[in-house]
Amino acid sequence: MTKFLLSVHVLVAILAIGPVTVAASMFPAAARRGDTVVAQNLHRVCQVYAALGIAVPVFGLATASSMHVLGDTWLIVSIVLTAIAAAVLVLLVLPRQSRILADLGSAPATAGRLAMHTGMFNLLWATVTVLMIVRPGSTTGT
Repeated sequence: MTKFLLSVHVLVAILAIGPVTVAASMFPAAARRGDTVVAQNLHRVCQVYAALGIAVPVFGLATASSMHVLGDTWLIVSIVLTAIAAAVLVLLVLPRQSRILADLGSAPATAGRLAMHTGMFNLLWATVTVLMIVRPGSTTGT
């Protein structure tokens, strides 16, 4: 069962978080260009895949439970970073995208701040990914 849960966790992470990171990264440039259609589509991708991304920690916690590693430091740090990444996405990136879409005339200054928040989101997920691979203190030796 652990292999199944881990497989689903990794697949959902790739298929849900990957599109959000790419679409969110592309949005500021589309907004600066004033490309409303592209920006709207990228925002929609971010919204839909952010909602699907909820499955990542759900399957992650199920996997961790079946592996009996819920109390490991690397996992706790990963959970905290995942929560911070989710907060950045939900509280900073998505609302700012909506504001930019509502008024593309102010996009350059706002798009710069959005790019910074998107970079923070991407860096947090990259860090979580590395922690999931390296797993400090792991008994597997990988």
